[in-house]
Amino acid sequence: MPSLEALLAELTSGDELQAEAAAAHLAVFGPAAVKALLARLAASDMDSRWWSVRTLAEIETESARAAVRQALSDPDPSVRQCAALGLRRAVSPSDTEPLLAALGDSDALVRRLAGDALSALGLPAVESLSTAARSIHPSTRIEAVRALARSRRPEAIPALHSALEDPSALVQHWAERGLEDLGQDMVYLRL
Repeated sequence: MPSLEALLAELTSGDELQAEAAAAHLAVFGPAAVKALLARLAASDMDSRWWSVRTLAEIETESARAAVRQALSDPDPSVRQCAALGLRRAVSPSDTEPLLAALGDSDALVRRLAGDALSALGLPAVESLSTAARSIHPSTRIEAVRALARSRRPEAIPALHSALEDPSALVQHWAERGLEDLGQDMVYLRL
């Protein structure tokens, strides 16, 4: 296997296939790779930051996860997208607050990926998503209700019912869809 230094060089070589292979190999180095990748997160070069976040998302240490969570506030939307996608891969309750903040991101894909990660988290995110579903920002409400709908958790039913009264047609759509998926769209008539 190539050395840590050689893999770090391949990570930002400009060759995406080579960089993907390097990211996979760097994950094997664990904490040693984390230290080197954390230093690259301060780079002015977006590509270096993006590949660092991409690689950190593969390393299962708390310092790597914390760095990926921090990257949700990177100035570049593609780095934030990478961070949200990386957290989605193995989302944990400690990711909830940064992902909730990302529901209000200026980039639509960041919002969508953060919502996907929160819906994958399931029950631990339902209460926070229910609160976000009442945000004053329509884009946050849309993604929060979409995440609640996709979580398919019965605990989300009250928030989904409340969202039916939202002024946004998209919020209403996701609330209806979530309730349908949970079997709450049926009307029973007594004969």
